[in-house]
Amino acid sequence: MGEYKDAFIKIFIALGIGVVVYFLGLTLFNDVQSKLLGSIAFLVALWTNEALPLGVISLLPIILFPSFGIISTKATTLNYAHPIIYLFLGGFLLAIAVEKTQLHIYIADKILTLFPATPRGMIFSLALTSALLSSVLSNTTTTLLLISIAIFITENVKLKMRFALAIAYGASVGGILTPIGTPPNLILLGIMQEHEMPLIPFFQWMWMVAPLVFMMLVSVALLLSIGVGDIAIDRVVKKDILNLSQKKVLLLLGGLITLLLVNAPLKPYWDGLGLSESGILLAFGLLLFMPPFGILEWDEDSKKVPYSIMFLFGAGFSIAKAFSQTGLADHLASYLLSMTTITPMLLLLSVALLITFTTEITSNTALISIMLPVIYSVAEQSGINTTLFMMVATVCASYAFMLPIATPPNAIAMSSGVVNVRDMIRYGIVLNILGVFFIVIIAEFFWKGILS
Repeated sequence: MGEYKDAFIKIFIALGIGVVVYFLGLTLFNDVQSKLLGSIAFLVALWTNEALPLGVISLLPIILFPSFGIISTKATTLNYAHPIIYLFLGGFLLAIAVEKTQLHIYIADKILTLFPATPRGMIFSLALTSALLSSVLSNTTTTLLLISIAIFITENVKLKMRFALAIAYGASVGGILTPIGTPPNLILLGIMQEHEMPLIPFFQWMWMVAPLVFMMLVSVALLLSIGVGDIAIDRVVKKDILNLSQKKVLLLLGGLITLLLVNAPLKPYWDGLGLSESGILLAFGLLLFMPPFGILEWDEDSKKVPYSIMFLFGAGFSIAKAFSQTGLADHLASYLLSMTTITPMLLLLSVALLITFTTEITSNTALISIMLPVIYSVAEQSGINTTLFMMVATVCASYAFMLPIATPPNAIAMSSGVVNVRDMIRYGIVLNILGVFFIVIIAEFFWKGILS
């Protein structure tokens, strides 16, 4: 009974927030736009306080948006079948196969053997392992898979906390290394696709963000290594060899990477194959059910697909669509246009700071769904580099390290029981500031020339 009472209170608070935002919105926007803002505030409050399951909240736009006359049911539901969602479905199936065959343990073990069995060596190796895995798997999945490994490496409480944070922070840092690593990346591609902007090819994205990932990984390792001393760590290195199932999954992953590489255009030398990356990822995911692979079984393994995350994508794309269709994005852009008179670097810094610290208190998926259409409108009206500013905002949405609700990896680290909020804030605020600094510098002096 107490659980129901707690849920009712949280829902009531979320409704109150939505109503207040609606009436505040009427002072600046029209009725439909204010209803959209109120609905979004209601959804964000529910996502934040977790009054209802994630999947349930993420399906609410299908009811709310048509009911309030924001956009039609058809216009809303179309976003739940967005091509990017099927790209992520393929990634989920591959992640399930990696987990089922325990390939992640083999990979993690091999990477760990490259570094000395010292606290500093372990922190860096755990962060690197997490970053590399989360670049191709969901950062949520990666953190869940590795967190148990991290906290059983040592019995030292102080080291357990730092190892858990190394996994969580490494997953967030590495999630931006590929377009499929984290939800905000996919939302960016979806919105670019919707506005018929040239998509950033898979491997171009990777070498653009690689310097940022490297600098942040080094920063994470150095920061978490402060004060650990020379505590001894006993580590048993396994000598297992790959079994047949693991070899099959590795073969598929190798084939996938090769096809993505060949498919990516390298103009003016190569136009690519022109295949849909969503189709490629989904095809390789479905191959896992087929002979001669047969790694996954539909009745058993399809239940492991996190459909709630896919619904979350649909909600995010629906919010972005409503922002554009109601004219709210353009309306908000008119207020932000005055900022474009400042220098581009200061504008980049303003956007980076806004996104980084706002996403600490709300879903990065919801935030980026709201902000990208606004940034697109501002950029299109002012003539600034649209892709560059949207890219900066997207990366910043994943680089929030201070609070458990900021990103799923942070929440998982907190749920391990070895991390408290005070420690996360202490390390996270430093990484937030470093992240903003590195992103702005790299965007100004590296990405600008590529994304012009």
